Amino acid sequence: MKNRDLPKESRASGPLTIAVSTLTLLSGCAVQSQYPPVPPDQRQLSVQESYFYEVAPGDAVNIFVWGIPELSGTVPVRPDGMLTTPLIEDMPASGKTPSELARDLEKELALYVRAPIVTVIVNGFVGLPQQQVRVVGEATKPAAVPFRKHMTLLDLMIEVGGLTEYAAGNKAVLVRFIDGKQREYSVRIDDLIRDGDISQNFSLLPGDILVIPEAWF
Repeated sequence: MKNRDLPKESRASGPLTIAVSTLTLLSGCAVQSQYPPVPPDQRQLSVQESYFYEVAPGDAVNIFVWGIPELSGTVPVRPDGMLTTPLIEDMPASGKTPSELARDLEKELALYVRAPIVTVIVNGFVGLPQQQVRVVGEATKPAAVPFRKHMTLLDLMIEVGGLTEYAAGNKAVLVRFIDGKQREYSVRIDDLIRDGDISQNFSLLPGDILVIPEAWF
């Protein structure tokens, strides 16, 4: 059995630590999954429809101030969640939608210029941890992927390059937190991407963690 280090994006505490523990438990398990399949859930539709991207540390933010090019430009969101623009040294940005950030910038800039109009455009999306979908274990490129509206398991597997040759795809587990409680569901990735069984595809939610164990040979 081969040991592999988790990618930098996937090293985290809390929910991800639980997922890594689940992966360790599953690695030597050759029996049928003890978890139920992902159930149809109307909550998935409502969460996806109400989803708005929130600015995260590492994002590049393009700030356009109408009529004042000197105050416009692209700036990074620092690891502390703040950004700095001309005239504003420290503006909290992390956790705000682009529109919310634009309104806050307008308020600050109004101290220096008359009736500023600001537009914020986000580039190079990173995503807050609670707005990411994480993949650990035997994916070709394990990663934390920013959630997108209507994102499915198939979309996620394309993002991470599919499974490694050592993966036990049909023993994968989805870790999901619902109302603060952890739930685990069986996922049959081999059936989906190797056998073309589209019935094994399902909608993802922000914060989901996909754990792919190594096959037992």
